[in-house]
Order: sequence, then structure tokens, then C-alpha cells
Amino acid sequence: MNKVIKYYNQFDEWGRLEREPIEFQVNWHYIKKYLPKSGNVLDNGAGPGKYAIELAKEGYHVTLTDITTSLVEIAKSKVKEMGLENHFNGFYVADARRLKMMKDESFDASFMLGPLYHLQEEKERIEAVKELNRVTKKNGIVFVAFMPRIRHVYNSLINPDNWRPNDNLETIIQFSKTGCFDHEEEHRFTGAYYFNIEDINPFMEELGFETIQLIGSNAGTILNESSWSYWKKKGQQEIEKIIGFIIDQATNPYILGISSHLLYIGKKK
Repeated sequence: MNKVIKYYNQFDEWGRLEREPIEFQVNWHYIKKYLPKSGNVLDNGAGPGKYAIELAKEGYHVTLTDITTSLVEIAKSKVKEMGLENHFNGFYVADARRLKMMKDESFDASFMLGPLYHLQEEKERIEAVKELNRVTKKNGIVFVAFMPRIRHVYNSLINPDNWRPNDNLETIIQFSKTGCFDHEEEHRFTGAYYFNIEDINPFMEELGFETIQLIGSNAGTILNESSWSYWKKKGQQEIEKIIGFIIDQATNPYILGISSHLLYIGKKK
């Protein structure tokens, strides 16, 4: 986990969502669709607060946590800049597996859009989801992000030098069995866990949630720079149509494996 914290200390997560806006737009479309109309919301593993700030703008009362101190400080700073302090109930440096500062059933909706990326042991993943369940009210809605294993297999095959040690077939095959990825290079995305898609819904259901939807947050990442350049030449209206199409197709189960991130939407039983 120290390597993970070190990575996020130097990585521009806010900028990533600016550079990959489709992921945010897809997620936000479905978040708004299923969120309760008002209430207290937990953004657990919030990073620099991109989603938390949007929730505050919509009038929700938000509690923000992240394991990386520097990201919590960035979130605080951005909230202050935007004059949204009155919509935040607290900012905490906290591990998603241990939310001791949170009371049982405190939140009408809860987010966990990152912690499961970096819990390589099943026991740890279970602990994090159990904590999410504990702090969410009965019938509360949860939004949980996952990374699909098959997509990373093909990422490794396409760009092996970018994903060392997944630059040989033996290592890639081993990864396909375990889902665990530790980057060979310093300061790169590491300490990661990728799920088999078919395991996601049962995993969440066994831990007390009723599945509402599993969507592909960012199937648009299969379009490379050249592809986007072609469509951009056709004008902004065409780009908006493409984004709308990607949003509509996000619920299509056949595209889940090509999306770099997945969003699970569920209800606490």
C-alpha cells in the first residue's frame, strides 16, 4: 500500500479525469439516474474530489475520505476555491477497510470508486465492501468501481513495454489467473487487482447488496488519438452524438470487457 500511496502522491488523478472526460460523463449519467434526490453521501476513496465536488454542487451533503493525505488536501483546497464548504461534513485520511470514524447506516448513498483497484487479497476486498455496507443505510445506493481483468490482458499484449513485467506471454497468462499486477518500474500504476467480470455481481451480492446495474464506464478508451482526430473534424455536434452513443451502450453487457473501468450500482439489502 505504501507504493500505491507513493504513486498517487505524484499522479495527477484530477487531470486524468479531465484527459479522459468520457469516463466521468458516463459515470455521472448513471449516478444521477440512481442517486436519491437528496441526503448524506460518502465518497470513499475520493482522490482529489472530482465526484464529491459534483455531488456538492447538486446539493448533497458529502463526506470525503482517501488513503492519500495529499489528495485529501487537494480536495479540501478545491472545495474551498469553489465555495462549497457548507456541503461537506468532513474530510478524512482513511483506509477503505477501516472507516472507524463513520457510524453505522450514516449515508443515503456511498461511493467507492478506487479502493478495490488496490486490494490484492480477497480478505481485504471483503473488508472494504463490508465497511461500505455497514455505513450505508438500508436500501441505500452504492456505486463501486472495478477494473476488468481481460482488458488489462489485452492492454499488455498491445503495449507490452508499458506494462512490464507483462511483456512476455508467461507473465500475462499468470496475471490472467491471479488478477494481481505489480509494475516493474517505479512511480507507475501498481499494487493493482483486476476482477473477472463474471465475479463482480456475485461478489457484491454475497456481501449484502442487490445488483441494479453493471456498466462499462470507459469503452471509449479503445478509440485512439487518430480515431478522435477523425471524429473531431466532423464537428462538436458529431462528438456529442458519439458520447451519447457510448453512454447508451454502457449498459450493454457485451462491451464490459473493452472498458478500462466498470461501475457497479447496487442497493443495500
